[in-house]
Amino acid sequence: MADGDRIVIVGAGVAGLRAAERLRELGFDGEIVVVGDEARRPYHRPMISKQLVMGAARPPDTTLRAYGDLDVHWRLGTRATHLDTAERVVHLPGGESLWYDGLVLATGVVPRHLPGSPRHDPRVRVLRTIDDALAVRHCLHASNKPAVVIGGGLIGNEFAASMRHLGRDVTLVGHAKAPLHRFGSRISDAVVKLHKEHRTKLAMGSEVRHWISTDDTVGLHLTNNKLLVASCVVLAIGSVPAVDYLRGSGLDVEDGVLCEPTLFAEGADDVVVAGDLARWPNLRFDEVPRRVEHWINAVESARAAAENLIAGRSAATPFAPLPRAWSTLYDVRLQMAGLPSLGEDTVSLADGITGFIRAGQLVGITAWDKPRAMLDWTAELDRRLPVPDYTPVAPTPVETWPDDEQFDTDERFDTQEFYAEFADELGTVQDYAR
Repeated sequence: MADGDRIVIVGAGVAGLRAAERLRELGFDGEIVVVGDEARRPYHRPMISKQLVMGAARPPDTTLRAYGDLDVHWRLGTRATHLDTAERVVHLPGGESLWYDGLVLATGVVPRHLPGSPRHDPRVRVLRTIDDALAVRHCLHASNKPAVVIGGGLIGNEFAASMRHLGRDVTLVGHAKAPLHRFGSRISDAVVKLHKEHRTKLAMGSEVRHWISTDDTVGLHLTNNKLLVASCVVLAIGSVPAVDYLRGSGLDVEDGVLCEPTLFAEGADDVVVAGDLARWPNLRFDEVPRRVEHWINAVESARAAAENLIAGRSAATPFAPLPRAWSTLYDVRLQMAGLPSLGEDTVSLADGITGFIRAGQLVGITAWDKPRAMLDWTAELDRRLPVPDYTPVAPTPVETWPDDEQFDTDERFDTQEFYAEFADELGTVQDYAR
């Protein structure tokens, strides 16, 4: 990329922010335009199901700060409507066209819809935005009836724990046999025990058969024949990639945007993808493209995508992180590293540490309130899953750049330097081990 070029970033979440930041760090002096469908600046989305919904934080407290002078044009409250990769144009409402020399796609995901649920009822909510959290708080203040959350994943469990912190009765409904079942039986059994200790009600192995809306409450008739009466129902059954505006663009959007190992969109020389939207092969594991929906991955992939966009497709390097994520349920730290979902079997590595095995190879680990041991096992997993050699794609003649505009490889992403700079966002090693 050269001075006078324009890079457009579609998506004003953490991935969009960190991509813009990395572009400036690398000395890009051209124009950066960030398009976001919400009217707010980027904010800390994991706080929605915890501090924000509990009232322990206000919306301004969630705003993410930039670590330097971004000098970007914010187009907030603006939803991209279509992408034309041939003309290099992002279409906006009202017939506006936004041309680009380089494009970063970072629109993430949207909550999955539950068929049959009365989404027109303001007491039936999802938890994706600040406004969602504020609406849930309004429902809770309007009635002292219990809350219900449908979905046994991280958001569902976090919301249930938040309700118990507030002293509210809550029932967690899920079709799996236990919450967080995909984390392995040791973790899910511990989660069940923890919920019971805090008097959270569980209705696992069940789904909603009928919805009953009244003036005061929402009723849920479950397939186990139980009837729940709620002041508020939160749907937390997963998410789908936000790709509607990309249909017809020529990109593969079957499940997110299909990317090369370098995060360049398949078949595009000037489009990179970051965050939950990217479906790419992490060469540490295999060559199967997958999406990773974790906060740390959004930050790291955004920076890597920005680096590779500046370098150009022919000089780009693979993005092959060791995925990591963590959450807090009540006062217990739950951590994950690698890709436990690939595991064909599990093994106990240590007290509170579960390993996930595929073809005799350790591919993931989860930890139940063992942060210091998790540091050691994460380092071991990193050692066992090295990044293989990679042959970059052949350069496209029309996209070659003068030597003085080549990307300086000395500026590439340094993990230790990154964690030192972003300690307050990702957590320092000491915080990770706390």
